[in-house]
Amino acid sequence: MCGIAGYVGNAPPRAQAIDSALSLMRRRGPDIQRAKAYEFPDCHHVVLLHARLRIIDLDSRADQPFNVANSAIVYNGELYNYREIRAQLKSAGHQFISESDTEVMSRAISHWGTQAFDKFEGMWSLARLDLSTGAILLSRDRFGEKPLYILRQKHGFYFGSEIKFLLALSGISPDLDWSQLSRYLVNGYKSLYKQPATFYSNVEEFPAASFAEAKTDGLSLPVKFWSPAYAPDARMSFNEAVEEIRLQLIRAVELRLRSDVPVAFCMSGGVDSIALISIAQKISNSAIHGFTAVNSDERYDEWPLVEETVQQLELSHTAIPTDTSGFLDGLRTLVSYHDAPVYTISYYAHWLLQQQISKHGYRVSISGTGADELFSGYYDHHLLYMNAVQDDEKLLNESIRNWRSYIKPVVRNPFLQDPRAFIDNPNMRDHIFLNSHEMQEYLTTPWHEPFTEHCYTPSLLRNRMMNELFHEAVPAILHEDDLNAMYYSVENRSPFLDRCLFEFSMRIPDRHLVRDGKAKIILREAVRGLAPTSVINNRRKVGFNAPILHFLNHRDPHVRETLLDDSIIFQHVRRDRIESLLDEDELPNSKSKFLFYFISAKFFVEAHS
Repeated sequence: MCGIAGYVGNAPPRAQAIDSALSLMRRRGPDIQRAKAYEFPDCHHVVLLHARLRIIDLDSRADQPFNVANSAIVYNGELYNYREIRAQLKSAGHQFISESDTEVMSRAISHWGTQAFDKFEGMWSLARLDLSTGAILLSRDRFGEKPLYILRQKHGFYFGSEIKFLLALSGISPDLDWSQLSRYLVNGYKSLYKQPATFYSNVEEFPAASFAEAKTDGLSLPVKFWSPAYAPDARMSFNEAVEEIRLQLIRAVELRLRSDVPVAFCMSGGVDSIALISIAQKISNSAIHGFTAVNSDERYDEWPLVEETVQQLELSHTAIPTDTSGFLDGLRTLVSYHDAPVYTISYYAHWLLQQQISKHGYRVSISGTGADELFSGYYDHHLLYMNAVQDDEKLLNESIRNWRSYIKPVVRNPFLQDPRAFIDNPNMRDHIFLNSHEMQEYLTTPWHEPFTEHCYTPSLLRNRMMNELFHEAVPAILHEDDLNAMYYSVENRSPFLDRCLFEFSMRIPDRHLVRDGKAKIILREAVRGLAPTSVINNRRKVGFNAPILHFLNHRDPHVRETLLDDSIIFQHVRRDRIESLLDEDELPNSKSKFLFYFISAKFFVEAHS
């Protein structure tokens, strides 16, 4: 929806710094950029900045900072259930001056205090200033869909939707966090969100599902307003689970279709995105438009399933061939905007997808982020499922037979070849940071970090899924989704990241999650009759992948010069090892990934050193 930034303390930023930050915020909010400074006793200053992308209530009356109920709020995101909360507040006597979700959010906090966050279904990062006391409230949504960063100084702190906003306001050039860069190079993006670190040593990410208050004595410790929990209902049947997930998913999509501007769908050939677009086609009165990045690598081609879905559902559709021309220049631009290395090459393709969504006049896109982590969609989940059902000999043997028939033939990870892997060794996690020992050899100084995970539940399968959702894959995807979309002034929405949908999924017994060798079986059956049968029955997991050498000609002297020229990155990465990669005709998957990590990291440190 927007971009926010601000300052709280006794040394407010100068007008030039505020103007610089507002200029950088324009992509997140092209319609209007505004700032407001507030002064309170004891030399206490607050500055609120906002750039608006108008999605709900397109009138200027809903622009921010938004003043109501003796408060001022800047807010990035969407409150999907704003109509229902508005009705409750009107019944309690509140009178509204706009049709915006922003006003609903601010009045809800005024009415219920921080307990309002428990009522919100949406995505947000916000700062709300109490105009009578000067106290400010920060908060971020349950799943961390909307970003919020903090930069602390002795005289106060800065906050913002993007790190560049903090740097512009503060005038600070922070040191890079080389441990985080090494973590990325060796272990990949799934290692980056196990702690609240960023690629800058003194910039922190505000935690999801939390709020914190700031007065004259600084920012308090964040307080959790929601925590996930696995509480299976042993009596729940498979059919009951399917039916309720169907209802919850329809409701989640319906809420996320609320918009005063057109909505587009990111569409692959997988059941995740097609489930959403199939539901939308059934319940929406508007034409549904899907956008697909077409993969040039036949190993990952899903086009037949996309084409069948488009024809069967009679969708509007735009296919976007992956343009590899100008890859290095494009990646450099994207890295600079992300204030971080781009995590995988698929997010470069996603950036091109969002460009086309914007060019077609859309301001909202919907994606399938979170389905794998909610319904068990990864190959290791099959083996973790064996651990969950090991006491049911009949179900275990049937599951092993199905795994050997349908899953093992397509699994390449050497640690996932034994169906009893997690029965015999429940603590085995070597499959996650695969090839990290090989990646270490590319660094000038060996770097190693033991694998860690949070403990949510004794269920091995659910604990892995929740770690992926809150500390590994999903936070990284949300980071990339947000920045890629906002670069083109598009808001990305994720229906699978719905509180009620999540909480019900946490009541489904593990035994229902895999059936007949099919992962995500609950989701598949929930959209049977809505989505094409061929998509529902397709076991193959693809995703968008492409070798780095499809995007650049490593024999081109200019490419080699760009990648091997003098750079601070070579204080940490061995130049000779990169040169040897560029000398190879073909690169295995692990080396292809590392070469992309290296290029992305090189561009990042050059942009910010």
